[in-house]
Amino acid sequence: MPISVIQNSAILIFANSAEKDGGIKNFGGDISLLNNLTVHTLEIVSASGLPYYHFTEKEQNGSTFGERFSAAIQSVFDQGHTHIIAIGNDSPQLKKQHLIKTQRLLEAGKLVVGPSMDGGFYLIGLSHSQFNIAQFKALPWQLPSLLNETHSYFTCKGENVVLLDPLMDVDSSADVKRLSNFTKSLSKKWLVLFSLIFNKRGRIETMKNEVFKINFQDIQYNKGSPLFAFPTFVLQR
Repeated sequence: MPISVIQNSAILIFANSAEKDGGIKNFGGDISLLNNLTVHTLEIVSASGLPYYHFTEKEQNGSTFGERFSAAIQSVFDQGHTHIIAIGNDSPQLKKQHLIKTQRLLEAGKLVVGPSMDGGFYLIGLSHSQFNIAQFKALPWQLPSLLNETHSYFTCKGENVVLLDPLMDVDSSADVKRLSNFTKSLSKKWLVLFSLIFNKRGRIETMKNEVFKINFQDIQYNKGSPLFAFPTFVLQR
């Protein structure tokens, strides 16, 4: 009988179903983008070759976001993995290379954070020895200070924190408009989908003209995103 070998690193996809998020996020009731985001996330995770666990609202336990996210990470560690790369499903710019780079950094003893433009993060990679569930769930989840507080928390513990390139999360129609300004970082399928969502015809460049018309008070709901928009990524050291 073959012996099952547990890989050191695993990926946690902490993301609600499109149906659940469709009732929370501001997309006008259209869940097609949410479904595509989930498919994209599963594709790049599968391409990484790492084992992964997908925690939707059905698998999550806890009364607060911090409790649910921390419990999910602990559950994956309980499977015997040494390192975990935790992501959501709302970053169209996320690529397999981000995951592979994070795995290599974790194997080298680093702690990895992928900052999002709103003051949260789209990825966190940490080892079992770096994880204290009580302290982790007490971080200021969904507040604009999350990134800075998380960075300070781990550096104060003596961890070597590596920051990946900042990416944008998509939690509302306004985020899609902002993201359309970064066409070079997006595949053609996203540009086409974004164009369809906004009933645009012609070149995707026309979407850029709307970036400066955005109301930055759109509410955010993803992992690490603040409850109110925080459009500038600033890490205070």
